[in-house]
Amino acid sequence: MTHFREPPVERSPAELTRVVDRHIRALPERRRTNDPRRSWQDRLADGVTRFTASMRFVCLHLLVFGLWIVVNLPWFPLPRFDPSYVVLAMVASVEALFLPTFILTTPNRITTEADKRADLDLPIRFLAEHEIPRLIKLVTAIAIQMGIHTAEDPELAELAQDVAPKHILPTMEAPRQQGTAEESQSRKP
Repeated sequence: MTHFREPPVERSPAELTRVVDRHIRALPERRRTNDPRRSWQDRLADGVTRFTASMRFVCLHLLVFGLWIVVNLPWFPLPRFDPSYVVLAMVASVEALFLPTFILTTPNRITTEADKRADLDLPIRFLAEHEIPRLIKLVTAIAIQMGIHTAEDPELAELAQDVAPKHILPTMEAPRQQGTAEESQSRKP
């Protein structure tokens, strides 16, 4: 039996860069394509969230509220328009009611998008789980035919076994369910 190893096929940085670059550009392109399809409410919520999460928003609030307070101080020379600061409190309260609503819609939308990606990713992973053992079997058969020793690696037989998705999901869920049950037990008085 011959025992030789081919050096791994290395791609040039330019080839690798093109492949990686194509995949990297695919996501923003998809976002640009889907962005006009989003409702005006989603776009508004995203815009408000982006603005309220910025330092411009913080600086604007410091400036507006600071001026409001200073202008309504008793010693300030201009006429006071809110001497008891009731209007300021009302404006701050109304803002405090609406801003969380806008801000909380963004994580909900992001979660929905993540769920869509996961729904796409899972079948692809299952397909790979199904195809990889076939490839291992094929490559092992070729290696045996060529008399290559590494084809006799005992780990290959295990890796070449097809794993059905119906067996993977319960195995994945078991630790999560066990952790939830343990948490419930630890919370009981």
